[in-house]
Amino acid sequence: MCDVPTATPLTFRSSGRSSASPSTESTSPPPPQAPLTQAERAVISGAERALLDERRLLNGDELAGLAGLPDGAVMALASLAHQVRLEWCGPEVEIEGILSAKTGGCPEDCHFCSQSSRFDTPVKATPFLDTEEVLAAARETAALGASEFCIVLAVRGPDERTMQRLLELVPLVGSETGLHVAVSAGVLTADQAKRLAEGGVHRYNHNVETARSFFPSVVTTHTWDERAETCRLVKDNGMELCCGALIGMGETDAQRVELLVQLQDLEPTEVPINFLNPRPGTPLADRPVVGAWEAVRWIALFRLALPSVILRYAGGREVTLRDLQAIGMTAGINALIVGNYLTTLGRSSEEDLQMLTDLRMPIGALTAVI
Repeated sequence: MCDVPTATPLTFRSSGRSSASPSTESTSPPPPQAPLTQAERAVISGAERALLDERRLLNGDELAGLAGLPDGAVMALASLAHQVRLEWCGPEVEIEGILSAKTGGCPEDCHFCSQSSRFDTPVKATPFLDTEEVLAAARETAALGASEFCIVLAVRGPDERTMQRLLELVPLVGSETGLHVAVSAGVLTADQAKRLAEGGVHRYNHNVETARSFFPSVVTTHTWDERAETCRLVKDNGMELCCGALIGMGETDAQRVELLVQLQDLEPTEVPINFLNPRPGTPLADRPVVGAWEAVRWIALFRLALPSVILRYAGGREVTLRDLQAIGMTAGINALIVGNYLTTLGRSSEEDLQMLTDLRMPIGALTAVI
C-alpha cells in the first residue's frame, strides 16, 4: 500500500491553520472562492483518470495534492467523488440504526467521549438493556427500511458475561427482524472474534478515529495499533469490518491524509465519518465545530481515497453541515445512521428519508466490493 511521504513536508492550503499546528476554525472571514488555475484543475483531472479510467487507489502524494486545493475546488471534488461512488458502489444508500445497549462507565480515556468514567460528564453508567428493549429498537429500525442494526457497548472489550449476552441477542434480533446485526464492543481477542463471527455477527465496528501519529493526543489508555489489531481479527474471522473516523479533534490536514492511507491498508467494508460534536465535561469540550464547507471537502476526500467502501454519515453531521447535509450525499456518502446516536440526538428519520427521496437515491443493502 501507498504511504504518506515523510522525507519532505507536505504542502497544504491555507485555511486558518497550517499542517504543523492544531486544527481550528479561522476567526476571520474566509477569502472569497476563486476559479481554479490550470494546475489545480490538472490535479483533479489526474485523480479522475486514476479512479475512473485506471480503477486504482490514489496514493498519499495524490491525496495530499487534492487536500491542498483551495476552497473553490470543493464542489469539483464533490462532483468527482459522487461519480466515483456511482462507478464503484452504485446508487443505493444503506440505512442503519444503532443502539447504545450499555451506556457510560467506560474505563478508557478517549478525550472526545462523554461515556468515559474518567470525565465528569452528564452521561452516567447504566446496565445492559434487557432483551425486549433491544428487540423493540431493532423493530423500529427495520420499520424504516433499514438493513443494518448495530448493538453498541461502552466497554474496553467484552468480558465473558457480555459475550454471552451478545451471542444470545445477535441471532434473536436477526430472526425477529430480518436485519443484519452488527456489534461494537471494543477490543477483541482472537477467540472472541471467532465466537462472534460464528454467532452470526455480520459486521463489527471498531473505529481507529484518527491517524496513528495523532492518536496519543486523544487517547492514552490504549494504542492505535491495539485498535488496528482488532480490525485485522475481525477480517480474519470473516466478519465485515466497520472502521470509522472522527474529524475535528485538532488533527492537521497532513494527519487526515495519513489516516486515509492507513484506512486503505486496513481495507474496511464500511467507514463511518463522524464530526466532533464537543461534549460537556470532556477534554475536547471547547473545540470548535468543523465548518460545513470543510466537512464537504473531507467527505469527498474520504470517497476519493476509499472508492469502494460504504461511506456512512454518522455523528455530528447535523451540527457541522446544518442545511448542507444533502450536499454530503452528493459528495460520496452512500449510507446513513438514522435516528439518534449513542449520546446525542440526530435529526428525524423522516427528514433523512425525505432527503433520499428528493435526491432520487434508492435504499438498499450494501457489502464490500473491494
